[in-house]
Amino acid sequence: MNRSLFFNKYFLLLIAFLLVPAGPAAAQTNQPASWTVAAEKVDESVYEIKATGSLQPGWHIYDLQDYPDGPCPTIFEVSGEAIETLGEAEITSTVVRSYDDLFDMTIGTCEGPVVIVRKVRVLQDGRHDADVHIEWQACSSGNCMPPDEFDTTVRLEGKGASGGAGSKSLWGLILEAILWGFLMLLTPCVFPMVPMTVSFFLKQSGSQAAGRFKAAMYGLFIVLLYTIPISIIIGLTWAIGGSAVTADIFNWLSTHWLPNIIFFVIFMVFAASFFGAFEIVLPSGWTNSADRNSDKKGLAGVFFLALTLVLVSFSCTGPIVGTVLIKSTQGEFWAPMVTMLAFSIAFALPFALLAFFPSLLKKLPRSGGWLNSVKVVLGFIEVALGLKFLSVADQTYHWHLLDRDVYLAIWIVCFTLLGLYLMGKIRFKHDTPVEHISVGRLALIIIDFSFVVWMIPGLWGAPLKALSGYLPPMETQSFVLGTGALPEQGPAQEETAALPGSIVPLPHGLSGYTTIEDGLAAAAESGKPVFVDITGHGCVNCREMESRVWSDPEVLQRLRDNYEIVALYVDDKTRLPRDQWVTTPEGKVLKDIGRVNSRLVLDRFGVNSQPNYFILDANGDILAGPRGYNLDTDAFVKFLDL
Repeated sequence: MNRSLFFNKYFLLLIAFLLVPAGPAAAQTNQPASWTVAAEKVDESVYEIKATGSLQPGWHIYDLQDYPDGPCPTIFEVSGEAIETLGEAEITSTVVRSYDDLFDMTIGTCEGPVVIVRKVRVLQDGRHDADVHIEWQACSSGNCMPPDEFDTTVRLEGKGASGGAGSKSLWGLILEAILWGFLMLLTPCVFPMVPMTVSFFLKQSGSQAAGRFKAAMYGLFIVLLYTIPISIIIGLTWAIGGSAVTADIFNWLSTHWLPNIIFFVIFMVFAASFFGAFEIVLPSGWTNSADRNSDKKGLAGVFFLALTLVLVSFSCTGPIVGTVLIKSTQGEFWAPMVTMLAFSIAFALPFALLAFFPSLLKKLPRSGGWLNSVKVVLGFIEVALGLKFLSVADQTYHWHLLDRDVYLAIWIVCFTLLGLYLMGKIRFKHDTPVEHISVGRLALIIIDFSFVVWMIPGLWGAPLKALSGYLPPMETQSFVLGTGALPEQGPAQEETAALPGSIVPLPHGLSGYTTIEDGLAAAAESGKPVFVDITGHGCVNCREMESRVWSDPEVLQRLRDNYEIVALYVDDKTRLPRDQWVTTPEGKVLKDIGRVNSRLVLDRFGVNSQPNYFILDANGDILAGPRGYNLDTDAFVKFLDL
């Protein structure tokens, strides 16, 4: 490199550094970049350490690549006793690479939010601290701040640590999707397709190997037809908007009144369809075209047969697919893709097996009135599940239309009617008379009415822990038998419960703050650490954690005596005063409590699902977490014991 050119470059850099302190004094102390660090467990004793950097508009930092005679790269190091790094650090957010005239080289730059991840393994049992060190240099329009650094510590656990946030919740969704997928075979829109499938593969008989290959491809095509469309939609959203935009969309879908009311109406429409009021069908031209093309030879015919099945069965599978997708938007961005994959595999498996072994057709029951009974039972279930979405809107906007006792009363009536239907006392449009009650139907009747009887005490305040994720909070109960009084938090209080600066009643007689700042101030005064509860009014798993884990005496004692509690509701639609509005680096103005908290949680803790729990010291550094949905009470006690 020419020596004079080399000198000129570094002379310009020196001038840039000298000009920065010449500005206002605030520029010396107000770095344009700030960092938060969180750890997420991805396997036994393996964690992903994620650093999220927020940059002021117009500023950038450099990527992790080393540039000889170039700018200062970003450094992300994780170390500690019993901590082993796995692979190199990686920037998962957008990196823009362009030629820099000043340094005469191609350089990668990042604008906020910047996300850097690195995997580590805990080599020993028990709890161990991982020391995180970040170095960076922020520049804007040719001016660069002096290199800065940030150090923090995250606590990790060896063998026996709890799963990552929301992992058990996702497994529950997957299991539910699989059960729905298998159940679809028994609906009147799907079951009659079985003989058509068998006859198709019998007509295209060739070698046994070729036939089984086509059968396998048939199942694969069914899976792809269900999974690919939703994957493309979500993938494009993630690619275009990134994690923050995708999290905002999912949060809006799961908490805003408009999509929740729409979902509620959709569920009621689906239920009416199952009851026989009308049929939901796709345009006949679609199904006719797919059916005609299924006569083609080779894989093309197999594909169009799979497409015909998907289209013809839509009137039964559509409501269930909608149920699965809507429920999965409560979690991570990839949850709808995973749950749809699980549903489609379970749905396709019986058809693929029948295509493999056509002789199994003889062992299936004949079509009959029982198919419509399955459909009607699904209709009652749709009514019960759809009520949850109206409840979410009711809770997040504090309408008090569907408090706990009202919600329970509707469920009790709904399942009582289901029991009467199974007994043959109620008949719908396409039903055949019930001449006798089979053993299987009798078992369903006993289970249904037992469930109804079990729910009735909930009208007077019985906890009903098994339904805690679906029911509105106990605080909305009008009357609790045995106390002769209203619950600890009535509707009037709830209107202002989440306002910043207030102390809110929490489940089981606990109370807490609604902002990190208030919690840290209380911690500095009391000397206690801060327990951060990332929650939501409409969060099913949050209610279940509170009912089944927080209620444990050991957990409750620690929360009450050892911590300052901060409850961050990410779905509360209470409007903030104008002076508390938050403007994001992208220029978006956040005006309600839920959106402000949602952005805070994503930026500071690097998570976007609920529930999530963190423990902070009085300085705001993370001592433990994240800990997500996990009903292991003993593990939660260990988490609180640090």
